[in-house]
Amino acid sequence: MKFSTIALLSSAAGLVAAQHRHQHRHQQGRHGSPVELRDLTATAETAAGPTTTVYEMGGKELSWDEVEAGLKDGSLVVVGDTITTVIPSTSTSATPTPSPSPSATSEAAQFYQVKSSSTSSSSSTSSYVAPTTSSTSTYVAPTTSSTSQAATTSTSAAAASTSSTSSSGSGVDADFPSGELDCSSFPTGYGAVAYDYLGLGGWIGIQETPGYTTTASDIVSIVTGTSGPCSANSFCSYACPAGYQKSQWPIAQGSTGQSVGGLYCNSNGKLELSRPSYKTLCMAGVGGVSVKNSLSKSVAICRTDYPGTESETVPLAVAAGATESVCNPSSSTSYTWEGKVTTAQYYINPSGYDVTKACQWGSSGSNIGNWAPVNMGLGQSTSGITYLSLFQNSPTNTDGCLDFSISVTGDVSGKCTYSNCKYYLNGVETSTGCTITVTGNAVIELS
Repeated sequence: MKFSTIALLSSAAGLVAAQHRHQHRHQQGRHGSPVELRDLTATAETAAGPTTTVYEMGGKELSWDEVEAGLKDGSLVVVGDTITTVIPSTSTSATPTPSPSPSATSEAAQFYQVKSSSTSSSSSTSSYVAPTTSSTSTYVAPTTSSTSQAATTSTSAAAASTSSTSSSGSGVDADFPSGELDCSSFPTGYGAVAYDYLGLGGWIGIQETPGYTTTASDIVSIVTGTSGPCSANSFCSYACPAGYQKSQWPIAQGSTGQSVGGLYCNSNGKLELSRPSYKTLCMAGVGGVSVKNSLSKSVAICRTDYPGTESETVPLAVAAGATESVCNPSSSTSYTWEGKVTTAQYYINPSGYDVTKACQWGSSGSNIGNWAPVNMGLGQSTSGITYLSLFQNSPTNTDGCLDFSISVTGDVSGKCTYSNCKYYLNGVETSTGCTITVTGNAVIELS
């Protein structure tokens, strides 16, 4: 996940955004794992999970209420390489006014993923080893967020499902019968979408948690499963229809910073809600953001499974000529990491790749999966403003290029585009990607 630390200055000096990114290191033979923190003022960092924002002025953290008041009365202004407009108020009708960008060198969000060999002493499967220390890094865009309308039936769900060949997901509003269904079968009929291509019985991630109890304050032992099905004493993660996201994760999380999510398979082999206060398996994003594919080939866009294995295994297939909703999570209702709000991160792959190939671990030089050239950050802040970012997947794939262009249009604060392997903000080339706000609806066009 990414930390977004926004340094607050007076309007005269400007407000420079820099994001602390929670970098994820993925272990050999696994579908994902936690991260390290690295800090660089006004310099972008890489992280494989959502973003959380911290506001600082003169070294002191400020609450959002204080920040919002300053933004409204004009005493605080956002400037910089990726945000060059005054942040609008909570009113969705407000039109931000561009302001000059200072010479800050902030890089847009980037994911840093490293595979290293690691095995668990208590299990034959490879385990996730969380770093004991964190390195920081900054990511210039604020908690990016933006989503489109609630689920739209995917016209080209390219991954085979144990229950359906579509990514629409049936029964998305149905309450889940906690403690009744066997873990050995994927729970169809409750909104969750099964994907068999990962070899996990339809699940997109499995975290074995021996010793976990529902009264635990944290989870000490986490082993990421490499094969299915979901088994006793494990958290099993799942995908949801376009425009929706997983709603289940336990209060207890990894003792060293790992995120854990999904349904819990108890010692009796039954699936339980890990977040009993939310009765359905999927929750809708706030809407407003969609992807339009104007190409002649399909494009696979993969979201990080978070909380969970933190791998890029949440697929969205956008067929040629199709328009699909993108889940725009609300920071007010989504998962929080150590008390900090988070947003969504996506990998955009070159055209022509099926999600069964693209939405999983790739290899160096493949240009797909965790090696996809372009990342997108998306999410709605607690103030109701959506942030959307496009940025290079560095240092994982610094020189990678997509075979198409990307433009964002609609109720947006500026022009964020990608063309010929370069990023532009309001027509000006930037090496750090681009970040804009969305106050209504936005369309991300692939052309």
